[in-house]
Amino acid sequence: MAERIRIFDTTLRDGEQSPGATMNIKEKLRLAHQLQTLGVDIIEAGFPAASPGDFESVRAIAKTVKGMTVAGLCRALPADIDRAWDAVCVAESPRLHTFLATSPVHMQYKLRKTPDEVVRMVDAAVRHAAGHTSNVEFSAEDASRSDRDFLVRVFTTAIEAGATTINIPDTVGYAQPEEFGALVRYVIENTPNAHKAVFSVHCHNDLGLGVANTLAALRAGARQAEVTISGIGERAGNAALEELVMALRTRHDYFGLDTGIVTEQLYPTCRLLSMIIGQPIPANKAIVGANAFAHESGIHQDGMLKHRETYEIMTPESIGRTRTELVLGKHSGRNAVKNKLEELGYRLEEDQLNTVFDAVKQLADKKKQIHDEDVEALVLEEVYRIPDRYRLVNLSVQCSDTGMPPTAAVVMEVDGETMRHAGFGAGPIDAVFNAIAHIVGRTPQLERYSVTAITGGTDAQGEVTVRVRENGGTAVGRGSHPDIIIASARAYLNALNRLVKKEEEKEGI
Repeated sequence: MAERIRIFDTTLRDGEQSPGATMNIKEKLRLAHQLQTLGVDIIEAGFPAASPGDFESVRAIAKTVKGMTVAGLCRALPADIDRAWDAVCVAESPRLHTFLATSPVHMQYKLRKTPDEVVRMVDAAVRHAAGHTSNVEFSAEDASRSDRDFLVRVFTTAIEAGATTINIPDTVGYAQPEEFGALVRYVIENTPNAHKAVFSVHCHNDLGLGVANTLAALRAGARQAEVTISGIGERAGNAALEELVMALRTRHDYFGLDTGIVTEQLYPTCRLLSMIIGQPIPANKAIVGANAFAHESGIHQDGMLKHRETYEIMTPESIGRTRTELVLGKHSGRNAVKNKLEELGYRLEEDQLNTVFDAVKQLADKKKQIHDEDVEALVLEEVYRIPDRYRLVNLSVQCSDTGMPPTAAVVMEVDGETMRHAGFGAGPIDAVFNAIAHIVGRTPQLERYSVTAITGGTDAQGEVTVRVRENGGTAVGRGSHPDIIIASARAYLNALNRLVKKEEEKEGI
């Protein structure tokens, strides 16, 4: 029998710390439900002490997801631990995840604590957490740059105090696979009470080795892997869940390890995250990128035609990408749309289904075929957007080559009141953004603007992502529409609505 690896997903905590990856509570809940469908064992829902918004989202996730453990991260402080417990205690299986740095550089410059003081803090924090629950995880921050014998001492103390999961993080992505595997093996073999805990690893990707280091650690005896969808996270990100899982599955002969992940849900999950945070999946991304199963070289194409395994070590179907699909159009019925949504992993309320069905009909009047990606974009656009303070009603743009600058006329609703403005710009998008900014009375700086086609074809929907900054705050917005100017306006307004939401949360409104 192969040994089972626990998959600990921290997309909603560490992943959300990736620049531009902030999610609202509805989006976090949607992703949490998808992680449940995907089959992860533990979901780290957030850092409850970080903000009231984080606390509420962690508690909402803990209340709603079933069949999995929900963890809340907390510093090794009683107040943090109590706050995290208040958030996760409503879960079917709650976990407290507390941490403290153990490397010389962190202890000296960040904590300003001696090693003996750190050990005492670990003991006190874990005991306090264990007073709430028997499901306690302790992480030694920056473990890969810590003294291995000091780690043994710290972990022995943590397990004695009540920790049942011990995490060995490569916090700054510094370790090399062989080196990290040796560290994990040494710690497990030399911690006298190691048999009382599950050992875990959390690897960052600063040197591009997050997945490689995680695999090396699993070979060395770790039995929990902390990962994120598409590898998002601090700086260069984390070990990517889909890459790790497919490496274990494809090379089962080498690792002899299993997970409970439903691999057919990998692509839908990565795609959902991409749409929520407005960051396209790179074409060359392993496992789920557009080119992962594409073959252009004549030699490769010839081999594929003769036998797929010549150049493919896994099938698109195994990660949830299908070659055939039910094509939706203007003649499709409500049941066809409902079946497609369920096939894509969406379980919508009746009113939400009606909203998406109407949107599908409207889109079908503009393009010949509606693909899975179009349907997913409509769900994110119509169902999972935050309530709009600013809403686009109508838009008209005029351009010419006579020297007259592009003009945009915009009709909007601001707090339910209809407002209009027309203005010029260097180009049509600039004119639209200028008109919107005038109406809402804001002057954000546009830091990023990108357009991608959701599907192929000249009638494809455009998916626009913008990043804006104002008064020290930033927000990412996305919008989709067959007309990229309208998609751009929607993305810009989505970003402005997110800025407003952040300001309200900061002020406690």
